[in-house]
Amino acid sequence: MEYNITGFGEERSEMNYTGLGNWLIGYMDPYDYWNAHPTYAICELDFLIGAGLMLVHAFTTGGRWPWLFFASMFHGFVVELIAYFAPFIANFWHAQGMITLFDRRMALYIAVLYPVFYYHASWASSKMKLKSQLVEYMAVGLMTVLVDIPYDITSVKYVHWIWHDTDPNIYDRHYWVPWNSYYFHLCFSTSFQFWFHSVRRWIDKSKDLDKWQAGSIKSEINALIAASLLGMPGGCLLFLPFYHPLHDFYGVPSEVTGVSILMAFTAIVWKFDRKSHRYEKPAKMNFVSKILFGHLLVHYLVFLVMVIFFNPEDAISIGLHQPIGNCNETEPVHTILKTLHRQKYLCLDNYDEKYYDFHCLPNATVPSDGSIWYTVCGTPFENRAEYLTVLSLITFIAYMVFTSFHFDYDENTEKLWKNTKLSKKNN
Repeated sequence: MEYNITGFGEERSEMNYTGLGNWLIGYMDPYDYWNAHPTYAICELDFLIGAGLMLVHAFTTGGRWPWLFFASMFHGFVVELIAYFAPFIANFWHAQGMITLFDRRMALYIAVLYPVFYYHASWASSKMKLKSQLVEYMAVGLMTVLVDIPYDITSVKYVHWIWHDTDPNIYDRHYWVPWNSYYFHLCFSTSFQFWFHSVRRWIDKSKDLDKWQAGSIKSEINALIAASLLGMPGGCLLFLPFYHPLHDFYGVPSEVTGVSILMAFTAIVWKFDRKSHRYEKPAKMNFVSKILFGHLLVHYLVFLVMVIFFNPEDAISIGLHQPIGNCNETEPVHTILKTLHRQKYLCLDNYDEKYYDFHCLPNATVPSDGSIWYTVCGTPFENRAEYLTVLSLITFIAYMVFTSFHFDYDENTEKLWKNTKLSKKNN
């Protein structure tokens, strides 16, 4: 089959730019973009629309919500740029979008991915009315993972990015998603929440402010900077209790450490949710809030629809991928406690990334040694029904969880609470 796509089959061993602007922003023709990677375009649109709705919701609602959006966006830039350019991290490569930033490493929608995750998670968790602020931060972490799961599982199958083949921190996978991806989102979002709320509270400690009431400009700017810069190191520290000692020294699989911390967080949040401040009916949603909640539902349906109507073997990703080279050359991977090692290059004779191959290229020709920019092709589902089952279950769970937080309440609890307040007032 012939593909009329600009750059199809092109190989590069280095990236040459005409100037800073060309390094900063790359552009792909919309026709080529859709023909090569339609699911990627749909995914990107989902996040960009969601971010736009959140901005409207944030400024309509006021308080700290606009600060949350921009703080999470800057936090995302910090995390992503360090992940791209720190040599001992650099373990994934995004596909090229219509606009791709920073040395062709960051698709435009990634700039708003963290706000979309954190805003939905924070908005839902705020309605839990938990008595412990720390536990609420953990609840945000769990909700972030819940929003992320369908995106992670589906996107990697449609080669929206590829992972490093032998990095020990992402070696253990679930539907080709590293277990540490969920661990990462859980810990980084929890750490971000801690800094975002704590710094504002420390600076404006003399003021009796609700968590979502805007404080002084000084406190909000400091909270934004702290959450942006410290969210990542704080999240890395949360890898210490479960992951690094067990994985790095005792060889415990990431599946076990990832599930362990998810279950621990869930148990703690569940316990505190039994005795929360949620006594009254949640505030009625206005039109903007309903539209934003609708986006959350659409977010899950987007990935479900992808699996139903699009074939992953038709996906073509032209761009930066793991460099190809000497199969025997290794490089260090520095963790908090220990230095591990991985193969420096993708070994075409022996790689284990079955979600992509080179079948769409003429004669299925593999890229040349030294290539850093080349074309990869998606691969068929081994069992599409299995993916549909998993994504349908996740969508159902998300629907039950988020509708419960946003809409459910117990009329008897509300009546009891009002009678208790009335009794105290009369006494």
